[in-house]
Amino acid sequence: MKNTQIKRTLLEALARAGKLIRSNFGKVQTITKKGEFNLVTEIDKASEKAIVGLILKRFPGHSILAEESPAVAGSGCRWIIDPIDGTTNFAHGFPIVSVSIGFEKDGRLEMGGVFDPFRKELFFAERGRGATLNGKRIHVSKVKTLADSLLATGFPYDRNRNPDDYLGMLRVFLTRIQGIRRGGSAAIDLCYVACGRFDGYYEMKLSPWDKAGGMMIVEEAGGKLTDFSGSPLTLTGSQNLVTNGLIHAEILAALKPFRHLGRPFS
Repeated sequence: MKNTQIKRTLLEALARAGKLIRSNFGKVQTITKKGEFNLVTEIDKASEKAIVGLILKRFPGHSILAEESPAVAGSGCRWIIDPIDGTTNFAHGFPIVSVSIGFEKDGRLEMGGVFDPFRKELFFAERGRGATLNGKRIHVSKVKTLADSLLATGFPYDRNRNPDDYLGMLRVFLTRIQGIRRGGSAAIDLCYVACGRFDGYYEMKLSPWDKAGGMMIVEEAGGKLTDFSGSPLTLTGSQNLVTNGLIHAEILAALKPFRHLGRPFS
């Protein structure tokens, strides 16, 4: 198995899913709820079916971890898939949506891709080969202070049960930064850190498929990824902090009161 075959399949899967999302945007969808704020549409399922079908056709022994279907056990090669990252946006006709795919071998991410079908922006990274946006190399920003930073964040699905925690984190930053954005697609937020549009991003309780593709891209673009205590970010970790590296220590200090929050994804 060659990396070129993996890359070709990953990029083709992103393109197929992106075309499906774009062609169905704004149409009436069958929407169900997995939780009070957690939606799934028929296009989530169709997108995932297209991605998984392509992968398993070419690599029938590989493992699959995807958002909308049971995990598929296989070899030490695993594909981690979010067929629509930003489903709530998609369901409401708000065009901040992406497809995210990470490829892992023997427990280590080796490749990641995120595609925004509305801006036609393809972010891609392969371990040791850098990160790109539509084929051009990207790097994190050079902003050195929190006061000069533009940050991104998101709010977990359990926000109705403990809003004070998330409002507390937001409050810490509001008076100390240039601005903060909440777009609704974690994968896009990660990629925007990678290409320097954001200087940092934090969020609680992401699932592995939310961040697998973006983590690889940020790492290869020169960013820093940890939890709120400074330990390396993992796919199963509940706390997620990603920055250009230069403002990382300042953000860690600001988040110190919240280090106790969260449990690993299960």
